[in-house]
Amino acid sequence: MTPKRVLVTGSSRGIGRTIAERLAQDGWSVALHYTAAEEEAREVEKAIGAACSGVYRADLSHSDQTTSLFRTVLADGPVHALVNNAGVYMPLDFAGSGDAAFEANWHRTFSVNFDSPVRLIRAACSHFLTTGGGSILNVASRVGFRGEGGAALYAASKAALINLTRSLAVELAPKNISLFGIAPGWVETAMARDGMQDRLPTILDTIPLGRMASPADCAAAASFLLKEEARYLSGVVIDINGASYFH
Repeated sequence: MTPKRVLVTGSSRGIGRTIAERLAQDGWSVALHYTAAEEEAREVEKAIGAACSGVYRADLSHSDQTTSLFRTVLADGPVHALVNNAGVYMPLDFAGSGDAAFEANWHRTFSVNFDSPVRLIRAACSHFLTTGGGSILNVASRVGFRGEGGAALYAASKAALINLTRSLAVELAPKNISLFGIAPGWVETAMARDGMQDRLPTILDTIPLGRMASPADCAAAASFLLKEEARYLSGVVIDINGASYFH
């Protein structure tokens, strides 16, 4: 049987890489996407071997590149699932930043975190309508539910993604298109941020399980949601936060 094919955006590193590797283990044929880190994307390609069905570059802050990405992937074969993982986190002093810095942050944050998933979902749905259905997984964030000082635009973009997921799950269910989300809290990949190591004890004090999530924790949830057995859960957004927040 020919493996089902999935496109994972932002799969050259972090959560996206681990999701791509886990889905490859699950038997998916994985189309990898990267923005700038081609060397790292090629490392993922090598790691998953024959399960890789292409490596594609696109800057998702540009609508034309986002739109052409799915077309290019589709030209190499049918797609059965889409994982919108690519995202940017850019802290911002909402009231104190200059206008130019604010506008640049606003544009890039929403272009990558919300606008590009919208465009990719529309492209995927057009394809799924011709193939009998498909699945879409959006990687959101805990801050999409609870907010975060210094990251208002990021939180707003993830809140929009969460409610897009829920709304389209309702709208597209009759067409056999399922939508899911995951909402990680602190993940180990955040340790690369400046000064994060110094904040670790304070962060861990807020997490009852006593550790940050690993990318593997996120990939395990993604793996489950993209299985046929999870289709009836369409619309769910799974929290991955070590019991640190409920809503």
